Amino acid sequence: MDAIAVKSPTLAPAVCREHKYEQTWYEQTLSLSHFSSFSTPSSISATHSVALVSQTRIITVLPIIMVSITERTTDLSAASPAEDSDAMLSPVAEPEPEPSPGLGGVPVRWYDADRTESYTRIAPFQERHDTSVEFFYKPFTLSVLACGLILLAYVATTQDVLEEGRDKRRVGVYAAIGAFLTFSMIQFRDGPFIRPHPAFWRIVLGVNLLYELGLVFFLFQDLGTARAMMTYIDPKLGIPLPEKSYAEDCTLTTRNIWNALDIFCIAHTLGWFGKAMILRDYWFCWTLSIAFELAEYSLQHQLANFSECWWDHWILDVLVCNWIGTYLGMKVCQYLEVKPYEWRGLRQTRGLRSKARRVLSQFSPHDFTAFKWGTASSFTNYVVVVLLLAVFLAAELNPFYLKALLWMEPDHPIVILRLAGVFLCALPAARELYQYIHDPRKAVRMGQHVWLLLATTLTELLVIKKWSRSQFTESFPKSVKWGWTIGATLLVLYPIIQFGIPNARRYIHRYQKLKAKAS
Repeated sequence: MDAIAVKSPTLAPAVCREHKYEQTWYEQTLSLSHFSSFSTPSSISATHSVALVSQTRIITVLPIIMVSITERTTDLSAASPAEDSDAMLSPVAEPEPEPSPGLGGVPVRWYDADRTESYTRIAPFQERHDTSVEFFYKPFTLSVLACGLILLAYVATTQDVLEEGRDKRRVGVYAAIGAFLTFSMIQFRDGPFIRPHPAFWRIVLGVNLLYELGLVFFLFQDLGTARAMMTYIDPKLGIPLPEKSYAEDCTLTTRNIWNALDIFCIAHTLGWFGKAMILRDYWFCWTLSIAFELAEYSLQHQLANFSECWWDHWILDVLVCNWIGTYLGMKVCQYLEVKPYEWRGLRQTRGLRSKARRVLSQFSPHDFTAFKWGTASSFTNYVVVVLLLAVFLAAELNPFYLKALLWMEPDHPIVILRLAGVFLCALPAARELYQYIHDPRKAVRMGQHVWLLLATTLTELLVIKKWSRSQFTESFPKSVKWGWTIGATLLVLYPIIQFGIPNARRYIHRYQKLKAKAS
């Protein structure tokens, strides 16, 4: 027993690695103590002394054992294998609490919200996925490619789909358009919108690109060839249409006002509802509405349907149709601005009614950002707003000229599709332009939607300019020239007074201050 007691301090570090020596030694000591109680009186003293020596050695070695165990435990790194009990010691990350909607956890009603409060400022997002429907964001590019090729092979080679000798040009064009839009859907970059799905806005971008390519093609054709080519799309086209004037009887009577109410009044209201959703600014919409009516006055010598009575311009159009559409559009924007958004996955939603509501909410915005264009805040904002106003005005006037030059009715499907396409393209384009101007650190380059829509509008202007050489020979009246000259002068004088003179005064004052310090 003495030999064991003497050797134990040297063996303690090695045995402690297995965590067994302490228990074995302690059991032996207890057995000796228990044996001493049944020994003879002559052996009691010797046995008791051995037990005391052993217990003393135990007390001496125990600190060494604890130090060895501590070092053994601390040497375990995060990547080293450990026992199952180590997982219980690892800290568990608590889930972040969901933000409370509204103010202090209480949802704020949209019609009595204070627009200056912090809860109305929603941080913009940039190209992120909707995690509530994660399945629809998984890539299926190879599956789509396989399905598309199988479909093309079936349509192109099966006799019962395309009979021998049948004209295949129309079907070939449709197939080419479908293939291009499929590529756009799976390979184009995401835009600022993720609802109902980024793939939808990629298709919108692809449609805009196809329209731009078509305009570039028409830019190299003369007007007669373009009219003949439009008959391939619709055989009913290619027939001259008389221009209708709305200024035949301008007496302000109830009968004349009632006769002026037609389907185009509803179209006006819906159009300005869409413009309010795009621009999200009362002042901008009112300025554009008045500018459009002034443009109609300026161009009525070229297009007869721009000739309207004064009450048709300012009462029916501006004060009734445009105002109702703008008001409803801005109210929807204000509602979406302060609406508490809470998106849950379809699996986390219980009940058939809740699931149906969740499916319908997929077609609503994920969040909403109010636009503060700040025309008078800086010279850059002023220039951007003026250019945006000019481009928007051109996009409004272009379809009137195109339908007049290509002999299309105002309610022709091509005209309606063009208006709907520009509306869908303008929604993400305005969002990208706003972020490009007000957040240049994140938006280092102009977005793809705004870039392509700007190119489309300017290409339309080039096409109209080329085709109008022999169509509109009458020159602008002097009153129109003087009016636009005065307007251009005011547009130039305003930034000089608002920004140029104050900046010049600050510069002179700073220069005089530095000169006085130097002297």
